[in-house]
Amino acid sequence: MSVVRAASEFHGTVHEAESCWLDTSSWPAWVDGLEYVLETTPDWPGEGASVTWESGPAGRGRVRERVLAHEPLAGLTVAVEDQSITARQSVRFAPSDDGVEVELTLDYTIRKRSIVTPLIDVLFIKGAMQRSIATTLGRFGTHLAERRSTPSGD
Repeated sequence: MSVVRAASEFHGTVHEAESCWLDTSSWPAWVDGLEYVLETTPDWPGEGASVTWESGPAGRGRVRERVLAHEPLAGLTVAVEDQSITARQSVRFAPSDDGVEVELTLDYTIRKRSIVTPLIDVLFIKGAMQRSIATTLGRFGTHLAERRSTPSGD
C-alpha cells in the first residue's frame, strides 16, 4: 500500500468543518474529480453507510466510499473502491489556535498489479494522488469559508 497525506488549517470550528465534510450534496464543489453524487445511503455517516459518486469523463469512473468508522467531532474513515484502486481514506478534525486543522490521508493499493507496478506508482500514481488530495483539501477550505460567510450556513 502507498500513503499520501495533506493537512491544512482553516478558520472555523471542528463542528463546522465536520458538518461541511459530511454534507455529500456539496461534494461536487470541492472533491477533486467528482462530477456528481449518485447515491448516499440514509444512514450516512454511520458505520457501513456509503456514498457512490461518478467522476468526470477523464476521471476514475464510479467510486464507492463505505464508512468504516465515524467518531463525531474527530474524524471519519472510509473504504474507497473504484476500477483502479482500493483504499482506506481518513479525515481528521482537530481544534487549532486559529480554527480547525483538517488532515486527509489516503492509503491505497493499485488493483491491477504487475512486477512494474511499484515503479509506476512511485513515478506517476503517487504524485497524482498527492496532488488530488491536496486539491480536495484546498477546495474544501474554500467551500468551508464560503459556507461560513453565508448567514444560513448553507
